[in-house]
Amino acid sequence: MNRVLRNPRAYVLFVVPALALYIIFYLAPLFSSLRYSVTSWNGINEATFNGIDNFVRAFDDPKFWIALKNNLYFVLFSLFVQIPIIISLALLVSGVKRGLNFYKVAVFLPSILSTAAVAIIWQFVYQPDAGLFNQILHSLNLDSLKTVWLGNEHTAFWAIILTNAWQWTGFYIVLLLAAIFAVPKKILEAATIDGAAGLRKAWLITIPLIRPVIVVIMLLSITGAMKALDIVLIMTNGGPFGTTEVMGTYMYKQAYRGADFGYANTIAILIFFFTALLSLIFHLISRQTKEEM
Repeated sequence: MNRVLRNPRAYVLFVVPALALYIIFYLAPLFSSLRYSVTSWNGINEATFNGIDNFVRAFDDPKFWIALKNNLYFVLFSLFVQIPIIISLALLVSGVKRGLNFYKVAVFLPSILSTAAVAIIWQFVYQPDAGLFNQILHSLNLDSLKTVWLGNEHTAFWAIILTNAWQWTGFYIVLLLAAIFAVPKKILEAATIDGAAGLRKAWLITIPLIRPVIVVIMLLSITGAMKALDIVLIMTNGGPFGTTEVMGTYMYKQAYRGADFGYANTIAILIFFFTALLSLIFHLISRQTKEEM
């Protein structure tokens, strides 16, 4: 076995298939999208080069900026609302002595459902007449608060964000639980002997030790928020009045409803650019924070 591992051909044998898949399914589509982003193309006729006209159009397009703003709201909600809740729930579940596996399965269950199924389930929850939310408000004699959750421009987007959080919170909790249970017990016991307990021990000991996993979860949340598409498309289709439009749905509509594949590819490149930019900024901030610690 050692002789095989010392052979450079062995490394090539393992690397080439993965590299081929990376090129075929990532780099090739990326460069293809970049190529068509500078063209006028309806998906059928020959593409016509138009320089940076599509990018100028995007930056002058108010609907694109609304979509970008909504993606950023997704990111902010994930980082400053969802992540703290995830950490808190993970710490609570990790302290459970009996039925731990049940709680793990219970919180993880929504993440195994397809996004389409989740979106349809929550459409029934938000249904104005027989939906769970309005029924609860009715039972509490709060009929004045009942509304058409997905049809109201003030509540539709937040309803989608809540649904998205419900689906993925459990997945991140399980990741954090794995990190928490990997913390050496000797460190926790020493902290207990020194008088740390409860929230103090979690804040000073557990959270710093699982920080790398928290950073990964935050990065996954950023990238997931920037590429949101299917849940918005199914629940509201970007409505009402475009208030829930995100870059993914706007790109989809330009391509398959407006037959403007050149502009759609431009939006795809901008999604890639803004996602990479936010990820880079987050990486720099997290690295600086780590150095200060």
